[in-house]
Amino acid sequence: MAINVLLALMVILSFLIAIPLHEFGHALMASWLGDKTPRSEGRMSLSWRTHLDPLGTIMCVVMAFQPGLAVGLGWGKPVKPDPWKLRVGPNIGLLIVAVAGPIFSLLIGLLVALLIRFLPLVLFATPFTFRILQFMVVFASVNIGLTLLNIIPLYPLDGYQILYTLLPSRQAVQFAKSAAYGPLLILALFFLLPFLAQLSGLGNFPLFQLPTYFLLWTLNIINAVTGPLPIPVQNIYLF
Repeated sequence: MAINVLLALMVILSFLIAIPLHEFGHALMASWLGDKTPRSEGRMSLSWRTHLDPLGTIMCVVMAFQPGLAVGLGWGKPVKPDPWKLRVGPNIGLLIVAVAGPIFSLLIGLLVALLIRFLPLVLFATPFTFRILQFMVVFASVNIGLTLLNIIPLYPLDGYQILYTLLPSRQAVQFAKSAAYGPLLILALFFLLPFLAQLSGLGNFPLFQLPTYFLLWTLNIINAVTGPLPIPVQNIYLF
């Protein structure tokens, strides 16, 4: 399959916008709960230097240029609030801050999808306006994809922090030891294993198709919000 370069660039640009917004959601919630540490560290900004994680960004770029499948999955630098400054208590505070990022990304994705629902049909009429529509679908998909990805309890994803705060102290200490392997496991699940599966002819095994499933899930969510369109959401995305 050929690489859709324009789609890949849209995915990467969407990721570069979505990640600062995602991390801003964490920092904003920490600030609301009384901890100004993220603000002092510049996490209340939308700066790429502050929020982008090199390995997480590389993962997005590599997956955006996958032949036949461009998906915007990756991660940013985790926001690390001071738990003792959170007015609702350390554990509950950390849990709320960890959940805030995925919820913020989900709301952005759903709002963009809702906007698409009420756009005039002229956006389907010309090549230029259609590309604007396509970028909106891609941007919504990337934000919703970040939400789904961050449910996974692997460091540095938000699911790791969520599970850590919910575990009893002894189990939490044991679970924390997995943090060092988190990025490698994410890369293995979403890039290395699917790649090796294609080479070995095992590409139809569900575990080896996670990127495809994530893209389908995000597009199905967008489709549920937009309702019937003149062109199916999946076709708009992959055009």
